[in-house]
Amino acid sequence: MKDDNVISLKKPEGNFNDHLTGMLRQGCRRILEEALEVEIETFIGHCKHLKDEQGRQRIIRNGYLPEREIQTGIGQLKARVPRSRDRETTGTPIRFRSTLLPPYLRRTRSIEEVLPWLYLKGISTGDFSEALAALLGEDAPGLSAGTIGRLKEKWKEDLDLWRKRNLKENRYVYLWADGIYCNVRMEERQCLLVIIGVTEEGKKELVAIEDGFRESELSWREVLSDLKRRGLEEGAELATGDGALGFWKALEQIYPETRWQ
Repeated sequence: MKDDNVISLKKPEGNFNDHLTGMLRQGCRRILEEALEVEIETFIGHCKHLKDEQGRQRIIRNGYLPEREIQTGIGQLKARVPRSRDRETTGTPIRFRSTLLPPYLRRTRSIEEVLPWLYLKGISTGDFSEALAALLGEDAPGLSAGTIGRLKEKWKEDLDLWRKRNLKENRYVYLWADGIYCNVRMEERQCLLVIIGVTEEGKKELVAIEDGFRESELSWREVLSDLKRRGLEEGAELATGDGALGFWKALEQIYPETRWQ
């Protein structure tokens, strides 16, 4: 019997695409092109009453914009967005703007949402191209380490805005509080302090997520004080948590009216 039971996993090789996925992409491209045609025809129809100086229809078709590729959940899709022409030479020209494919769209929302999850799951910036090639097909460009680095900065900006959001209109009936410890070797044991709230309508919301030193009273007090400072004046009816004493001591100071278990 061998002493070890480690099994090495082979790295996927070759073309990740299959015939079914290729057929799906072709069908999606055809549907997208048909939808874009309906969109521009509707636009021109709405402008049909407009005439130029010579009495001709002012807004007409004018071919297509250069073909571009969109990253989607089933791989790359090529698309040509139709364009219009305004015959009027004076004033501000009227142009067709697709709502399906805005001018700067390069990735669908599903791709934008999966990128942070891959990063949080431990995919390094240099490995994104390989990871997305396995998920979306070998033609998944534009996601170099530099691109992911810029996206990380944007995610940080979004997080900072969320952390500073106004809570004046928020009202929570229940709160859940817990500390999530990170498996990172540091001199001081760090954790994420998380609070989830339930509104009067029964909807769960992430209220706060901050880093703190263990689950100390000081760390929890800073989190709760920040919530109150940003407008959450009224405490919840009930707060639920584990046996960590830091949260309960801080809760008594910031929201003494809140019952707890």
